[in-house]
This record gives sequence, structure tokens and C-alpha cells, in this order.
Amino acid sequence: MDPCSFVRILIGNLALKFPVSSSSSTTKPSPTSCYCKIKLNNFSDQLASLPQTHQENSVAACFNLDKTQFDAILEKNKSQASKGITCLKIDVYSGSDEISCVGGGGNKFLGRVSVPLDLRGAESRASVIHNGWICVGENKNKKGSAQLYFTVRVEPDPRFVFQFGGEPECSPQVFQVQGRVKQAVFTCKFGFRNCDRNLVSRPSMSEENTSMTCLPSFGIERDQSSKERKGWSITIHDLSGSPVAMASMVTPFVPSPGSDRVSRSNPGAWLILRPGNCTWKPWGRLEAWREPGNSDALGYRFDLLHDNITATSAAATTVVSSSLSSKRGGKFTLDTTTSLESTPVHSPHSSCDFGSGSWPTPGSRPGSGSGSDFQFCTWPSFMYRGFVMSSTVEGVGKVSKPEVEIGVQHVTCTEDAAAYVALAAALDLCMDACKLFSQKLRKELRQQSRLCVV
Repeated sequence: MDPCSFVRILIGNLALKFPVSSSSSTTKPSPTSCYCKIKLNNFSDQLASLPQTHQENSVAACFNLDKTQFDAILEKNKSQASKGITCLKIDVYSGSDEISCVGGGGNKFLGRVSVPLDLRGAESRASVIHNGWICVGENKNKKGSAQLYFTVRVEPDPRFVFQFGGEPECSPQVFQVQGRVKQAVFTCKFGFRNCDRNLVSRPSMSEENTSMTCLPSFGIERDQSSKERKGWSITIHDLSGSPVAMASMVTPFVPSPGSDRVSRSNPGAWLILRPGNCTWKPWGRLEAWREPGNSDALGYRFDLLHDNITATSAAATTVVSSSLSSKRGGKFTLDTTTSLESTPVHSPHSSCDFGSGSWPTPGSRPGSGSGSDFQFCTWPSFMYRGFVMSSTVEGVGKVSKPEVEIGVQHVTCTEDAAAYVALAAALDLCMDACKLFSQKLRKELRQQSRLCVV
């Protein structure tokens, strides 16, 4: 099955200069720091500071268009009845250099720049729509106008899309989605790591096939979730039944003293594992907590673990650290486009390359043919550049069927896709793991006192 079409609009190389003084051959410096709002249709506005000199290949904002959004823009642009071609708009302000303070009393609107978006052919090739200076403000046709330098690049960014057939704790199938076609590619098995089996010690893959029956212990069963939430695991199998990825809760989620909340100072943690040489090898570590105060936010951090280390090793790279509303949910995203300094490995096809060099075509990826005919491979060296993956997350109490998008360039084999699916399941379960301890978990997540029989 082929990947889904996505298109990215990248805006970068920003710079702002003011008119040349009549008594000097140099450009006047900005009297105050400046920033801009970058707008496109119904997407959220993106903010960026405006330096006086532009830095080559710097990315300030990025908009991701799926097939539906992309087609809607194309249809509007060719429609004679529309009000005009879709434009990217950049509003320029002077004021505080704290771009989070947009709308403050000291901010002054300097003007707007609009760039028509011609997206024809963008699904198959990259192109630069604009690269250079444009005057801003009311005096656009006069020498007294400020000028904005920026680059707008449009590029294809095909992605594999997966969707859980149900909530991860209900052990659903996972489907690959292409348009209206859905095809089962994985099964997702939720369970408890019983008898304190420690996955950090890298058990043999054969242990997953060991016959184990967990029976309720004699006496009164106690719901341990009121004190701690521990031992949850998600195993991703391919359709042949072979395990291809796992997420294991390695640090329990427990309330901080005198509270019913998991604190940032003592977060719970998941280890994301991939198979290699008949053992589970750690690939990433996901930590989660509830933000302090009365906030409903779920905080999280994902670290990429380097090869040949243990789960407790400090040799790791933080890929993302952010938060989501535990009531409304949101989207978990790994995207290094605008934070390239944290990119572990550089790709020869960088998403921040605003030049006109060669570009991978949709469906092409190293070491494989077109479509989703994944092959097994050895432990790979990932190239985390540009968009990596995203996953939808529902709020607490809502039915959650995560939808996972993965950049084609980051999938070279079955285990690659499965690892991201396991990560998405783990983050979804963090919503329940970080639920206030005064609230009861659903029955699928409550582990009773059990006796393990091997």
C-alpha cells in the first residue's frame, strides 16, 4: 500500500531592514526588536522573531497539508468564483522581543506581506515560491518602507498513516490507512508485566512466547491502581504473530506525597523497545507527569536512546518536551524542522534546505520499493530530520483510537513503523496513568493481586 500524500510549506531565512538614512549609506537599525505572525487559512498562526540579517537555511514556520487540505487550496485557486488565490500572509510587528507577548500594549503593527500560493505539482516535486525582499507597511511603493526578506518553499512529504481499531488497552488491531482503504498490518496486545519481570535486562525474545497464566491470588483482591500504576505493557505484533515492537512501563506512576497527582519531579516512564539479535533493545524513553498547580496539562518528554546502552544510561537525546490538555487531548508530534540543533542525525535531504537540489519522490525511501511492503532489517541508524511522526491523543474519559502519521523517510522496515505505533500507544496510556489518583481507572487498566503460573 502506498503512503498518503502530504505537502509542507516552509517559511524561513527571515530578515527585516529599515530605510537607508539620507545622511548615511548604511541601513538604519531597527529601533526596537521585531517579530511576525505567519498565517495560512484556518491553520494556527505561527510566530517568529525578525533579525536584521537572515541566516541561510533557517526555518521559522511550517504548515503541513494533508490531501484534503491540499486539494481544497487547489480547487479554490482554480475556481473563477472564488475571491482570489490562496495567500500566505505575514504580519510584521515592532515591540517586545518576547514573541509570546503578541498583542501587548507596546507592540506596533508595521504592515502585511502576502504571497500567492501556487501548489500545482507540489505533491511530486519541491519548489521555491518566493525568495527575496518585499516592502511592508503603508508605504510599499515609497523608499521609506521597511523591507522583509523571506523564503517560501513547498515540498512533498508523503507519510504512512496508521489507525488503532480501538483503545490501546483493549488490544485492538492497527490498520494502515490510504484514503478510504484500510488494511490490517499489526495487532496490539495490552498486558501487565507480572512477577516483576524486568525488561531493562533485555530478556530473550522467546520469553514473549512463554506460556504464562495469571490467576487471582487466594484471599481478597486489592486494586493496586489507587496507590500506584505499574507494569503496563504494549506489544506490537505483525500479522504473522511475530513481536516487532514493545512499550513497557519501567517506572511506576505514583502520586507525590500529600497529593493525588504524578509530579514532574517523579514522573512515570515507558521504555520503547525494538527486537534485535533475539533480545529487546531499548530505542526510546517516554516520561509523563501532571503539570503543577491546578493545571489539567499532561507533561511529557521523549528521549532517543543511543545504540548499545541501557535504559538508565545518560547517553540519550531529548527529541521533544511539551504538554497536552488532559481534558481536550491534542496531538503528540516529533518534528525537528524548526529545532534543528536537537537533531541527532543529519539527512542528506534536509527539510531545511531551501535550495533547488534533488528531492526524494513520494513513495521512495532508502532500501525499499514503493508502497508498504515492509521488510525486516537490522538495528538501523535513524535520520531524524524534518517531520518524524505525530499521533492523536484524546482527553481522559473519551474513546481514543490513535491515528499515527510517520514520515516515509523514517520507515525502512517493519520494526520502524511498529516502534512509532508502540510510542503512540504508550503516550495514549499516559493519559490514564497520570489520571488523578482520586479517580478510578477503567477495569482494563486495573491490575488485581495475581498469582503467576508458568
